[in-house]
Amino acid sequence: MPHVFRPGDPGYDEELSGFQLGFSPRPDVIVGATGTDDVRTAVAYAAAHGLPVGVQATGHGVPAAAEGGLLITTRRMDGVRIDPAARTATVGAGVRWRQVVEAAGPHGLAPLNGSSPVVGAVSYTLGGGLGLLAREFGYAADHVRALDVVTADAWPRRVTPDSDPDLFWALLGGGHNFGVVTAVEMGLMPVARLYGGALLFDGELRDDVVATYLDWLGTVPDTLTSSLAVMVYPDMERLPAILRGRYTLSIRIAFTGDEAEGERLVAPLRAIGPTITDSLREMPYTESATIHNDPDFPHAYWGDSAMLSGLDSRTLTELLEMTGPGAPAMCIVQVNPLGGALAREPEVPNAVPYRDAAFLVRGLSPLLGPDLSAVRELYGRFFERLAPVTVGRSLNFVFADGARTEGLYDAGTARRLAGLKARYDPANLFRRNYNIRPADPA
Repeated sequence: MPHVFRPGDPGYDEELSGFQLGFSPRPDVIVGATGTDDVRTAVAYAAAHGLPVGVQATGHGVPAAAEGGLLITTRRMDGVRIDPAARTATVGAGVRWRQVVEAAGPHGLAPLNGSSPVVGAVSYTLGGGLGLLAREFGYAADHVRALDVVTADAWPRRVTPDSDPDLFWALLGGGHNFGVVTAVEMGLMPVARLYGGALLFDGELRDDVVATYLDWLGTVPDTLTSSLAVMVYPDMERLPAILRGRYTLSIRIAFTGDEAEGERLVAPLRAIGPTITDSLREMPYTESATIHNDPDFPHAYWGDSAMLSGLDSRTLTELLEMTGPGAPAMCIVQVNPLGGALAREPEVPNAVPYRDAAFLVRGLSPLLGPDLSAVRELYGRFFERLAPVTVGRSLNFVFADGARTEGLYDAGTARRLAGLKARYDPANLFRRNYNIRPADPA
C-alpha cells in the first residue's frame, strides 16, 4: 500500500524533505510509492482530479515553482540488480548512486555515476548524466538499455529502442515530463580501478591555475575526465582548520589508465606550485566519491549552469573575480570540460542536447544567510558575462527557485519533445517539473 500524506498529516514534512532545503514547494498530496502499482494508482488519481504530477527521489533539483498538485516520492523503490554477464544494472526509481557503485564493484564494473554518491540514479540519468568518466564513455543516458515507466494513462510499460523509439528518445533527456520512471536498466563499464583525486591550490595561484589548466586540457586523452572548482570555504568548525575561510582552486581528476601514465599526465598541474592537499592516487572505483568529496548532508542552495562553445582564461578569470572573496555570497564555480565521447551521438539516439558544447560552467551558492535577491543579482551578471559563448543550459544543474526552462534544449530538440509531449501527455499531467509543454495541435 502506498503511504499517503496531506498537509497537516503526521509525516508530511518528513516525506517531503529532501536534499534541497532552500525551497520546499508544498503539494496537495504526497504518495510515498513502494512499487509500480502504487505509482499507477497515484497517476490515475491525479488524472481523475486534475492534479499536476511531480516525482522526487532525493530532492536535489527541486523546481520550486511547482506548488500544489501530487508528488510521488520514490525513495522506497530502492532495489538494485546487477547482471555481471550482461554488464548491466537494473535500478529502482529511488536508488542512489552509492548503492549502484557498491553493488557493481565486486564484479569489476562501474556505473556512469556523478560526483555525489547520494544523488538519485534515475533522475540523474533522465537529465543526461554528466559523470566522473564522461569524456571516455559519454552521458549516462547514452548507456540505458530499457526503462520501466507509468505514462499519463496510468499504464505501465517497458520502453526500449525497439518497442517505442520515440518515447525512449524523449525520456532520456526530457526528465520527468513523459511519465514516472519506476526502473532503469543501464549498462556498466568494465572499470574496476582508476587514477584519481584532487589537487587543491591556494587562491593566490588562481591566475596560474586557470591559465595552465585550460592549456593542459588540450594535451590529455579522452580517458581522462577532469573539472575545476573554485570557492571560498566557510569558516565552520566542521571543516579542517587548514580550509576554514580559505580561497581555493581544486582540479579533480578521474583517469582509467594506469598510475604511471596518470602521474605523467598531471605533472604539468603539479608544477603550478605548492598544493594545500594532493589526493591523487590509484584507487578502486568504489572510492571514486572521494575525488570530489561533495557534501552529503541536506542544505539550502541556489544555482544554474551554462553550456559553452568555448572558454578562455580571461573570461574565466573575470568570472572568478566576480565570485571570489569579495562576493556578497559564498560562491562555488565549477568548470567541466566536455568533448570526447560527450560530443559523439550515441549508438541509440536520445534527447540530451548540446553535444557540440566545449564546457559546462556552473555557479552555485549555499544559502548561508545572504539575501536571495543578492544571489540572483550576482548570478545574473555572472551568466550575462558568459552570454556570447553560451549555447544552452544543463537540466542536471538547474538549482534555482523556479521552473525556468529557457535554454534547456536547442530549438530542434525542443520542438520534437513538445510534439511527443502532445502524443504521450496531451493534458500536461506531468508538469510539476521543469516542464515541456505539449505542442499546440496543427
